[in-house]
Amino acid sequence: MNKISIENLSLRYSDGTESLRNITMGIPANKITVLFGPAGGGKSSLLRILNRLNDLADVTHLDGRVLLDNEDILSPKTDVIQLRRRVGMVFARPVVLPMSIRQNLTYGLEVAGVKDRHRLEAAVERSLQQAALWDEVQDRLDDAAIALSGGQQQRLCLARVLALEPEVILLDEPTSGLDPISTGKVEESLQELKQTYTIVLVPHSVQQAARTADFAAFFLQGELIEYAANKILFTNPENQQTEDYVEGRFG
Repeated sequence: MNKISIENLSLRYSDGTESLRNITMGIPANKITVLFGPAGGGKSSLLRILNRLNDLADVTHLDGRVLLDNEDILSPKTDVIQLRRRVGMVFARPVVLPMSIRQNLTYGLEVAGVKDRHRLEAAVERSLQQAALWDEVQDRLDDAAIALSGGQQQRLCLARVLALEPEVILLDEPTSGLDPISTGKVEESLQELKQTYTIVLVPHSVQQAARTADFAAFFLQGELIEYAANKILFTNPENQQTEDYVEGRFG
């Protein structure tokens, strides 16, 4: 069953760049769907459309539908703040709030009106556990978040999204600046998290795409070239361009 359905989606920026061209695909619930391909293919643009972050960009044309549980999130009637609680995003570069580790996790909940300390503390522990960070920081929750290592900061950003209990998690190259050990921890977390959440990932390499994906979509110059289950797309793709890219012949 699809959590998100994308129908005939096209996007053009004000400088004339056509970022997406007539994209149609489904994103299944409780799976990791990977969007991969060369830079400039439209992957990050699509990711940002899924929680309306593209509203902040200079877009001149956006056409098509994006259905989240059969409701079109591109409708003018959509409550964008509520949408971004349901569809959280983790970026390539971790940006922690200038607060303690604990406050980084409780801030969004407090803004949303949660006052109960027991609920806040439970959310802190739960989200850090889910992001595979609890064991490393449980004794220093009141320390400044900026003191954490880069890998820990990235997992804290993931935990910050999880604290709000979204339905969908979007990740834009979340391990691009991390060492192999931190990358492995994030990837392990994602495999656990998909039991509860729907995950859409733009990976930093074809290898990461192949390691993490349940389903994978290959994008090239704004077009969806091929979309299939992992075991098909990375071992027996139908499209020659997909095979050439996966085999490293270009890109």
